[in-house]
Amino acid sequence: MAGGHKFPVDLKQFKQLKLDSKNTTLTADQKKDLLHNINVFRDAIIAFTATGAARGVSGHTGGPFDTAPEVCVLLAFINANPDGFVDAMFDEAGHRVATQYLLAAMDGKIDPDDLLNYRDANSKLPGHPELGLTPGVKFSSGRLGHMWGMVNGISMANKDKNVVMLGSDGSQQEGNDAEAARIAVARNLNVKLFIDNNDVTIAGHPSQYLKGYDIARTLEGHGLHVVRAEGENIDSLYGAMAEVIHHKGPAAVIVNRKMAAGIEGLEGEIHAHDVITVDIARKYLTKRGYSKEQLAFYDEIKSRSNPHKYQGCSTDKGANRSIFGEAVNSVLDKLSEEEAKRRVMVIDSDLAGSTGLKAIQTKHPEVFIPSGVMERGNFSAAAGFGFGSNGKRQGVFSTFSAFLEMCISEITMARLNNCTVLSHFSHSGVDEMADNTCHFGLNHFFADNGLMDAESTSLYFPADGEQMKAVVNKVFWESGMRFIFSTRSKVPYILKEGTDQKLFGEGYEFVPGKEEFVRKGSAGYIVSYGDMLYRSLDAVETLRKEGLDVGLVNKPTLNIVDEDAIRTYGSSPFVLVVESIAQKTGLGSRLGTHLLERKLTPKYKTMGAVKEGCGGLFEQINAQGLGPEDIISAVKDVAGK
Repeated sequence: MAGGHKFPVDLKQFKQLKLDSKNTTLTADQKKDLLHNINVFRDAIIAFTATGAARGVSGHTGGPFDTAPEVCVLLAFINANPDGFVDAMFDEAGHRVATQYLLAAMDGKIDPDDLLNYRDANSKLPGHPELGLTPGVKFSSGRLGHMWGMVNGISMANKDKNVVMLGSDGSQQEGNDAEAARIAVARNLNVKLFIDNNDVTIAGHPSQYLKGYDIARTLEGHGLHVVRAEGENIDSLYGAMAEVIHHKGPAAVIVNRKMAAGIEGLEGEIHAHDVITVDIARKYLTKRGYSKEQLAFYDEIKSRSNPHKYQGCSTDKGANRSIFGEAVNSVLDKLSEEEAKRRVMVIDSDLAGSTGLKAIQTKHPEVFIPSGVMERGNFSAAAGFGFGSNGKRQGVFSTFSAFLEMCISEITMARLNNCTVLSHFSHSGVDEMADNTCHFGLNHFFADNGLMDAESTSLYFPADGEQMKAVVNKVFWESGMRFIFSTRSKVPYILKEGTDQKLFGEGYEFVPGKEEFVRKGSAGYIVSYGDMLYRSLDAVETLRKEGLDVGLVNKPTLNIVDEDAIRTYGSSPFVLVVESIAQKTGLGSRLGTHLLERKLTPKYKTMGAVKEGCGGLFEQINAQGLGPEDIISAVKDVAGK
């Protein structure tokens, strides 16, 4: 338990209610018991998700709070007829994981007190449900909007049972849900969807940024039986859910409601999508009758920061994912509004505030296109904008690095059509990824999937904010496809050796394809880039003090070989590649080949992300074996020391 305190909500209050879906109305007693359960469930959701705000690991309150009535009704249906349902409440919006953790606690699989460790490192309560990690969790949600297709298959394997899935108006924007809908209808599968239609996603209100999108009409168009309900009217909701469960074949309830209904300061607000603040949680729970003493555990929960002090870099840090947007603005500032609108289109995928596009939206709204959770379509739109322009028109696209994997076919399509598109994929690697494994940005080299005779596709991963500016400024007006990567975490600025001057600051010019010697060495070299460069530099500085003259190379262009640089470090005694993307598919998996092709045979070792996440923030790097001492140990191992 957190700080020795107990979970304030007594889950034993939750009544084991049984409701027969054949009855479409509730008795007075059933309604009373159901409302009681909803309140207990919502109290619990607020109580433990707010700990994410307290410890600085973020989280999501609004979604699981919203869907509590649907969950409580479904539990009562399942209690009444357990053989009629597959034993899982699948959810295609994995950030609503609090629901799954609460169900696990109610089922006795985890201690309710452990819920107070929500999203903390090594708590086994990460930001998305992961099968096999958390006791009582029955599925991995993966990324937003990726569950329905699998649910169809589960239904095919359990033809006589209902398979239920919680959805949302955000997750249903993903294109593979359309494919899943067609299969469900064609096979008349007993898949039952309960869609939280609260008109809120990360970046705003779908009714405003995605005109014409109506999830009820969409699903009706696919052929599902669709019933609309008012989510905060239990009679309306119950009747609709009973009708859908009793229906033979695929059906959906569209649950209309304001997000976070009844939470003062959050109801209907965009930020209700995120984690509730401790102050708002206290206020809500106090009104619900919880004492100051019961809520005292919030005062014991504190955020943690990485205690390690890194050498060779600044103490101040910059957020490269935000600096990308500022760098694009510096390019747009040189154009008239008319020219900017004609030559540049920046399209968002509901993540503008997370990937730097918010700055562009604010300063240059003339080029900004708000759009939904539709990465493949948005990438292709950006590529199409640059089609036939030879760089004179630029489509700019951005999302999380984990979602690059969704876009591979569209990237191939853009390459086949010689499209010009600049893509920014933030949240690369594993650092500070409390959302955990399914949000790790691991497979950057998938973007460079053309044949050897294809147009060059450039992958750039700047080491700090100054280099990010230099990269954007240099490559913005180039033709073809360019991919720029950044991390969720802020990174310090790399310093010139023995000074406090920024290495990539005044006077620096980025040269695509050029590898940069941050430190020259005679004992061997670390080759690194992005967020691992400053960590590698720290290890180099320590090793030099110990008498091992290790050099450090920055490789900001990931997929182009610098012939001069590779012959220098390839002729040294060893090469160690250090990166935070997947060791299996990253730079380390191919640099060895590049060395051998040139008859360069140093001792060789790679380090990268190798296992599922541990939750938390800075702890993720250490859990992957990429901490300062790990790099030092790897150098000594490959150097034979």
